[in-house]
Amino acid sequence: MATPTPDPDSREAKAARIAANPASYKVCEGCDSIVGSGVVLCPNCHSYRFDATPESVRRQALALGSREQTSVTAGDLS
Repeated sequence: MATPTPDPDSREAKAARIAANPASYKVCEGCDSIVGSGVVLCPNCHSYRFDATPESVRRQALALGSREQTSVTAGDLS
């Protein structure tokens, strides 16, 4: 019996992609969201303070990918 293919849009898959390339992301220090490295303001909380260290990004990606979403995102409001 074949193993089911994981959904590429699942939280776990996104977390794995972020953890594999942490230099392209940073963690918002206001709400702990992960955003792209080019972002100036967090789209969720509008903070401008970020932690871009690869270890912090990796740790946060794995933490967020292992649990259900609990925060409200900009996409939830539209």
